[in-house]
Amino acid sequence: MNIFSKVDEIPIESFDMSDPSLYQEGVALHYFERLRRDCPVHYCESSNYGAFWSITKHKDILSVDKNHHLFSADSSQRGHLLGYEMWFDSDPDLQFPMMIAMDPPKHNVQRRAVSPAVGSENLERMTIAIRNNVIEILDSLPEGETFNWVDLVSIELTTRTLAILFGFPFEERAKLTRWSDVSMSIPGDGITDSWEQRKSEMAEMRQRFEALWNERKNNVTGFDLISMMATKLDSKLMSSEEYMGNVILLIVGGNDTTRNSLSGSVLALNQFPDEDKKLRENSGLIPNFCSEAIRWQTPVSHMKRTALADTELRGCKIKKGDQVVMWYLSGNRDENVFENPNDLMIERKNVRNHLSFGFGIHRCVGNRLGELQLRLAWEEILKRFRSIAVVGEPERIYSNTLMGYTNLPVQIRRY
Repeated sequence: MNIFSKVDEIPIESFDMSDPSLYQEGVALHYFERLRRDCPVHYCESSNYGAFWSITKHKDILSVDKNHHLFSADSSQRGHLLGYEMWFDSDPDLQFPMMIAMDPPKHNVQRRAVSPAVGSENLERMTIAIRNNVIEILDSLPEGETFNWVDLVSIELTTRTLAILFGFPFEERAKLTRWSDVSMSIPGDGITDSWEQRKSEMAEMRQRFEALWNERKNNVTGFDLISMMATKLDSKLMSSEEYMGNVILLIVGGNDTTRNSLSGSVLALNQFPDEDKKLRENSGLIPNFCSEAIRWQTPVSHMKRTALADTELRGCKIKKGDQVVMWYLSGNRDENVFENPNDLMIERKNVRNHLSFGFGIHRCVGNRLGELQLRLAWEEILKRFRSIAVVGEPERIYSNTLMGYTNLPVQIRRY
């Protein structure tokens, strides 16, 4: 019996899409296919995160994501992710409000402060450095040996880019990767062993970034993110806790999402060799391929909102205070929007309709930086490697939020 028939036999009312094991085992997409078909607005009565609605169709996700007046992401309304309270609200020392968990008008003020660091002018400044990092990383890879692409390429590139973005000491850059992982860790997931350990490492991160703020608060010519924030904001606009929250947001957003898309793009081309051949024959397809890889991988599986008033969606009565989860992973595989949605199609015409960056006021502020890294990586990969062969089963992370890998064993062949 295959996984599809097994999922069809499970009572749909018992589905709990917050279970991280579904994503680690690579079976969540089968559950979402059933939900889109039989129950596109699904109520889970009991989970580790309380009751919640699952929104699984592309059209419905857009309607929730764009309506911030009715569906709140604010930390006072339980935040923007399943488990937000557990990560950032359960301990007074860990309450770091971030702009993605704010509603207007405060969200707008803080987004305007952060946006220039990942705007077009700054991206132009960063492009040469990012490309040079890509070249250095790719040229250092062993040929004819099995290695973990996640560690040697995806993590290394995104960590170097974060160091550029934050103006973080290059020799300390591994801390950024560690802090990103710890921020989204659930004790026992292989990253942290206890809540106390997580709290201790978060305190270390806060201390380091507060020191950088103090060092740069008069650095009006700096174009790194911390200098821009420190010179343009006072405590009335952004508290030290909010500064830390936005740092965490940008570390996680800049690290995990691009890391997972870069690893996923390698895996996808291995699963669809005809598309790999097309890409190698026409490098002009790289930008569209990158968007398609981001859709196919969907590095962030969901965002959450809280209903501010009673409402209705597809005949389902959502009450004020209910948690509403937009499953981007499901919307990106919606058969009514994307032809053969489980396939990688690098010439897909409507790929820019993917949901991976969200929509509305909370659309990912660093989406262009993520796309830039992926594009530069593949431009340089195609110049150097005849092939990148996945030579073992990928190991996925234990998370219902981040769709990524701990291990992707590969071998490369150079020209």
